[in-house]
Amino acid sequence: MSLFPSFIFLSFGSGSCGNCYYLGTPDGAILIDAGVGMRKLGKAFNDYGVNRTLIKAILLTHDHSDHVKHAAKLASNLGVPVYALREVHSGMLANRFIVHKIEESRRQYIEIGTPFQVCGFTITAFPVPHDSTANVGYTITLGDTIFSLMTDVGEVTTEVAQALQRSTHVVLEANYDPDLLRTGHYPYILQERIRNGRGHLSNFQCAEALIQNYHPALRHVWLCHLSGDNNRPELAHETVRSLLASSNIPVGTSLQLDVLQRAKTTGPFEIIRL
Repeated sequence: MSLFPSFIFLSFGSGSCGNCYYLGTPDGAILIDAGVGMRKLGKAFNDYGVNRTLIKAILLTHDHSDHVKHAAKLASNLGVPVYALREVHSGMLANRFIVHKIEESRRQYIEIGTPFQVCGFTITAFPVPHDSTANVGYTITLGDTIFSLMTDVGEVTTEVAQALQRSTHVVLEANYDPDLLRTGHYPYILQERIRNGRGHLSNFQCAEALIQNYHPALRHVWLCHLSGDNNRPELAHETVRSLLASSNIPVGTSLQLDVLQRAKTTGPFEIIRL
């Protein structure tokens, strides 16, 4: 029996050093993205009592290395399929920096807007703008609990806004602080790549997206994919918290706000089924 009696969310890493998230119940679990290696995951599994045999699938958002570089080995080690858009699978196969390729038998091809089922979850992918081959967010439904994850978000599109509007639990990117980016060591061309609408969301853009799409059923927000150079966890949290509070959104009471660490496990967070 799993040590976790309920719906559990864990982040094993969230940032350019590697992204991987766990969402599970006592009946089964999934990993979202595979930018963290098996050695680190194995230690986290032991530390947090994760039964790896419950993991039934890996979902990939896009084909950048910090999200997929360990996908093939993880899939083989765990004995699970890998779900992604056909464009994402193709992008990984064509990427010469990804040495280990996912076995053909483990590749599962999904389509935007077409729900699929894994271990009790109903999962639907939606498009997210980013400068990768393709990029998706996932809305994952179990009963009345609706969990959405959106990382590497160039801008808040209609699809991103709709995911926020229907979700009870949200993982949303807060990548950079504009002043730290502007005054930091990144060259101008890289700064423009980050803020050009196909890069990343700032703390302010993240907060504005939450404000514009807030609804009373929203229970928990996690800020993900923080830059190690152009952001700080306490700055991201305070920026988003203060802007939400200024719009009379009750952070800390009916709405919880947390920051996912870049290179450390964050959690576990218990999600009460609605």
